[in-house]
Amino acid sequence: MENLDDDSVRRKGSTVVAERQYKFSWDFIGDTAQGRPNLGNMTRIEVYRLFQYTLRDVLEQSYGTEEADRLLYRAGFLAGTELCEKFVGRCESLSEFVKKVEDLLIELKIGVLRIEEMEKDTARFVLTVAEDLDCSGLPEVGHAVCNYDEGFIASLLEFQTGRPFQVKEVDCWCTGDRTCRFEAALTGETA
Repeated sequence: MENLDDDSVRRKGSTVVAERQYKFSWDFIGDTAQGRPNLGNMTRIEVYRLFQYTLRDVLEQSYGTEEADRLLYRAGFLAGTELCEKFVGRCESLSEFVKKVEDLLIELKIGVLRIEEMEKDTARFVLTVAEDLDCSGLPEVGHAVCNYDEGFIASLLEFQTGRPFQVKEVDCWCTGDRTCRFEAALTGETA
């Protein structure tokens, strides 16, 4: 197969297949004031989780747990990048960037982000997200579930620093903790 970019077409046998019918665009968010004049742009967390966990279930049934987790990580990464580009932008300093992101996540009711540890020399971070959309209040299931958040956080760090990070959730509501904690390190280093 030819090496084509995301917006091109690809060949399957002799058939040309159009790619990326749903490539992300803020147009998919729409004009909520016009489209929801009575209900507005807010909904209950159960609706968000209904979407996320039914999608996760279908992904896992179709591709297995590991691939479903990987796809959710990638989706979180894309979401974080798009959110930064639209609402935050690159900042003069990491501390200014973190403050803007913290404020935005609270404003959008995504969660309460805090940096617990920041080792600038090694580019290692420990972050927490309290009251997060994905799992705060869920029962213990014996494993972390915030793969989407891992990707989201990785994209935030890469967006500001220009360096790729790997993020791993180490504490989660679903493992009995009462906040989600993430370790972030430059790709290729232990997180």
